[in-house]
Amino acid sequence: MSAGEDEASWRGHGVTRLEAFVDAAFAFAVTLLVISVDSIPDSIGALLQALKNVPAFAASFAMVAMFWYAHVRWSRRYRLGSVPATLLSLLLVFLVLVYVYPLRLLLGTFFAWITGGWLPMPLNDANGARPLAFMFTFYGLAFASMSACIGGLYALAWRARARLELDGEAAANAAGEFASHAYFVLVGLLSVLIAGLLTEDSRSWQVALPGSVYFLLSFTGLLHVAGQRWGARRWPARAED
Repeated sequence: MSAGEDEASWRGHGVTRLEAFVDAAFAFAVTLLVISVDSIPDSIGALLQALKNVPAFAASFAMVAMFWYAHVRWSRRYRLGSVPATLLSLLLVFLVLVYVYPLRLLLGTFFAWITGGWLPMPLNDANGARPLAFMFTFYGLAFASMSACIGGLYALAWRARARLELDGEAAANAAGEFASHAYFVLVGLLSVLIAGLLTEDSRSWQVALPGSVYFLLSFTGLLHVAGQRWGARRWPARAED
C-alpha cells in the first residue's frame, strides 16, 4: 500500500472464495520452493549444503510474492466479479504453478554463476548455450504470461471505472499498473527473443544477455508514472465495462 493510501480506500475488507483460492495456490507454489525438497538434512554437512539454496529460495520467494501482492492489491482496490476477471485470476493460478520450477532453476543457476560454483548448480546439463537458452525461454514466457494476467486485470478495472465509481486517483492508478505490467510483458518477451538467437557458438557474455535484460525492470517506475498521468488525463471520459 502506498504512503498516501489508507485501508478505507480499499473496496472490501473480507476475502472472497476466489481470492482465498488464489492465496492458497500461491502458498502451495511457495512450498515447492523449499530449500531442501528431497529429505530433511541428517548431518551438518547436508544442512550446510541445503542452506546454500537459501539465496535462490529467497529471490524466488520474492518474485512469487510480487505477483501475489499485485493480485491482492487489485482485488482489494477494484474487486471485479466479472467472468473475464475470474478467468484471468484462474489463469494466474495455473501459471504460477508452472512458473515456480523455471524460476527456481533460473535463479539457482544465476547464484551458482555469480559465486563461481560455490552455491550449488541446480541443473546437471546446464553447460552450453542451448540448455540455458531453453531455460530463459521457459522462464520468459511464464514471466510475460503472468504479467499479462495482472495487466489484464488492471485493464478491466480501468474500463469499468465508471461502474466502480472510481475517483481520479484510483482510476489513474489502474492505468499506471496496467502500463507497468505491460512493460513487464515486453521485457519478458525481449528476453525470449534474445534467448532464441543463441547458438552453441555463442560467447559467455551473449549467453548472459537474456538474463541481463531483466535489469530493464528498474525503469518500471517511469512507466507507472507515465501510465498514471495518461489515466489522469483520460479519467473524466467515463467508460462502461
